[in-house]
Amino acid sequence: MLDNIITEQACEQLRTLVSHADTIICVCHRSPDGDAIGAVLGWTECLRMLGKEAQMIIPDQYPDFLQWLPNTEKIIRYDKHKEGGDWTIQHADLIFCLDFNSLSRTGEICEALTSTKAKKVLIDHHLDPDVEAALTISVPQASSTCELVFRLAWQLGLFPEATKHFAIPVYCGMMTDTGGFTFNSNDPDIFFIIGQLLTKHINKDKIYRNVYHNYSEDRIRLMGYVLYEKMVYDAARHAAYFTLSRADLKRFHFIKGDAEGLVNIPQQIKGLKLSISLREDTEKENLIWVSLRSVDDFPCNEVAAQFFNGGGHLNASGGRLECSLEEAVKIAQKAILAFEDKLKS
Repeated sequence: MLDNIITEQACEQLRTLVSHADTIICVCHRSPDGDAIGAVLGWTECLRMLGKEAQMIIPDQYPDFLQWLPNTEKIIRYDKHKEGGDWTIQHADLIFCLDFNSLSRTGEICEALTSTKAKKVLIDHHLDPDVEAALTISVPQASSTCELVFRLAWQLGLFPEATKHFAIPVYCGMMTDTGGFTFNSNDPDIFFIIGQLLTKHINKDKIYRNVYHNYSEDRIRLMGYVLYEKMVYDAARHAAYFTLSRADLKRFHFIKGDAEGLVNIPQQIKGLKLSISLREDTEKENLIWVSLRSVDDFPCNEVAAQFFNGGGHLNASGGRLECSLEEAVKIAQKAILAFEDKLKS
């Protein structure tokens, strides 16, 4: 049996906020991943079970390998419908902020979210939330925001009524945010949750294939190119990094999601503790997206915070740099040297 993640008082406050709201919106961070999309879809289903309809508004494009998820056709992309999105946000009564700890992580939608008078509820698993909310549900030790969505559904007594439209995106989000349950997933409760989700007759093997075996030929060739041509391996410090320039991305006909998971591959090297991906933005000059992965107790979130204007979890973090790719490489090298003692220990 699962422990409650919020008090009974907070649970009642959540019910009251929902029942008193006529217009409800669910939003997530920019460049949504599986956990963000899964949380938006899953929580929207929870609201439906509470007798409410919610609009799903996301900042921008999400990966192609998530477009099979149920109800994604109902998602509104803010970057394509800004005027309508602004109007809806300004006239909303309640906004659920899912899978981000700061409004700045929502990109262009941030201004609308900041100026609206709608009450906000934060549901997130990242450190140090700073969203001004009527109710904050923040559990950094959770594997994913989708885990929190499940736990809330369980505590609210909604799970018996839940269907595949809830179970599939929630499972998908938990799976993708733990790398297929290979990190940040040692809590036995996670596998209790998986067992419960399976009672809704979801096909977890097919969900895995839909996400991880759903790439184009170009993406597979990009992966080989990264490993053979671009990866730099520092054997003495058990670290690796690679770059993806705009020219590289164009050469392999990059689409959203093609870089997903590439940062995990160098971790197959025996003894590797830290892997860093540096990718040029496809449109903006001097913008580098950074992904970091580590193993055991090596804190890649500290590396992200100190060197890449980012943060995240112990073994999975991200950040961004406003500089050239060449300068980003120097920063990555500096970061590896700065953490040399921990990498060698």
